[in-house]
Amino acid sequence: MDLLNNTKVEKIRRPIRVLQFGEGNFLRGFADYMIDIANEKGCFHGDIVAVKPTESYRNVEYFRQQDCRFTVTLRGIVNGKEQQETRIITSVADIVHPYRDYKRYSEYAALDTLRFIISNTTEAGIVYDETDWLELEPPRSYPGKLTKFLYERFQHFNGDVKKGLIILPVELIEENGVQLKNIVRKLGKQWGLEAAFLQWLEEACIFCNTLVDRIITGFPTEEAEAIWRKLGYRDNLLVTGEPFGLWVIESERPIEEEFPLHRAGQPVIFTDDQTPYRLRKVRILNGAHSSFALASYLAGNDYVLESMKDEEIRGFIDAVVQKEILPALDLSKEDMLSYAASVMDRFENPYNKHSLLSISLNSIAKWKVRILPSILGFLEKKGSLPACLTFSMAALIQFYSGEKFRESTLIAHREEAEYPVLDDKEVLEFFCRHSQEEPKQLVPCVLAEETFWETNLNDIPGFTKKVTGYLKDIRSNGMRNAVRKVN
Repeated sequence: MDLLNNTKVEKIRRPIRVLQFGEGNFLRGFADYMIDIANEKGCFHGDIVAVKPTESYRNVEYFRQQDCRFTVTLRGIVNGKEQQETRIITSVADIVHPYRDYKRYSEYAALDTLRFIISNTTEAGIVYDETDWLELEPPRSYPGKLTKFLYERFQHFNGDVKKGLIILPVELIEENGVQLKNIVRKLGKQWGLEAAFLQWLEEACIFCNTLVDRIITGFPTEEAEAIWRKLGYRDNLLVTGEPFGLWVIESERPIEEEFPLHRAGQPVIFTDDQTPYRLRKVRILNGAHSSFALASYLAGNDYVLESMKDEEIRGFIDAVVQKEILPALDLSKEDMLSYAASVMDRFENPYNKHSLLSISLNSIAKWKVRILPSILGFLEKKGSLPACLTFSMAALIQFYSGEKFRESTLIAHREEAEYPVLDDKEVLEFFCRHSQEEPKQLVPCVLAEETFWETNLNDIPGFTKKVTGYLKDIRSNGMRNAVRKVN
């Protein structure tokens, strides 16, 4: 079977307008896909150069063998119906590895047509590294690379404010653009770069905060051969994901005329405040996930889709979203209901094997951010505790009830089978010390741990008593019976 390359699909050469730090699954199935459609519909007219942000050579050879072509397949449930789309992406014109060819990478800083920088270097990518240096080729950190790249552009164009760039980080951290800009500014000062460059950063460059939402499942290892046969070619960069997508871009100055992906029908929203969109995603999508995942796992399920097909767990999920999360939000009712319906479609995606154990990672921090605000909001509005969200705390305590460590992992049990509990070392050590205590001692102890919650949860009226009762029921009668009662 032939490999996908430029003989399989016609490529229209366009000016390079985007430099993209990262070449992984998410950017290929999200930003590259959207730009490809915008190019096809005549809304953007610009190509991408992908930059490998780490020393690893992974994927680079595949890009070169395939002339930077790859296939994106989006599969899932939309408005209750199964939907599939397959598209060969031609928006990436080149890939460069700055560790192996710094000169060619650096030359893009002088490219007149360049206007945008997109990045996905993981949450750990936007960090300040005080040991990074301007003289390195390239600097170690992503902010270091970006600072030097911008400085070289500033020098080449003699500080021309028309040659500034629009930076669109999609790393999943809050205020990603603000944080990235602060680090770039800090490195510029640390490296002794002239004040004119720092002023150019302010006047010529726009650092946007973004929020992205699409589940990308990546390379479909188990299905690859079957998909290749159906496509009629081999594609080592094949990426799969869900149809749902959302890209919220918050900028201090309007950029939608320069980056009009929305005009190509893409789910891109430009705003001066992304807070409502982040709140909606964290509370509804992430909050629902965290509220049922641990209980569902201890009830015998392994995946989100299994949970949706489990009548008792599905009833719990519906109650959490419709009766407890939505009433606690001060957002448009129509918007919330529409988004909640799309979340249910996504949870029922038959192509997305979303592991409950993967959702369980760092559940303490997730519960604090995703669930606690909904409990407090519900209590304020209704004057009572939301039963299912309160139950989720009991489920969390039971899930974390391990007795021994193995290779820095707390080991707990679902019936006779072991499972790993993954969280910060201090969290796991706390539960290893306390989790075998009786609920009446254990629950107040957990709720009082302000290093977890930044407050004492025992102060929430009636919360300690409710959680204690739920945990007793779980331990006496099993998770499934306890879920059945709370519903």
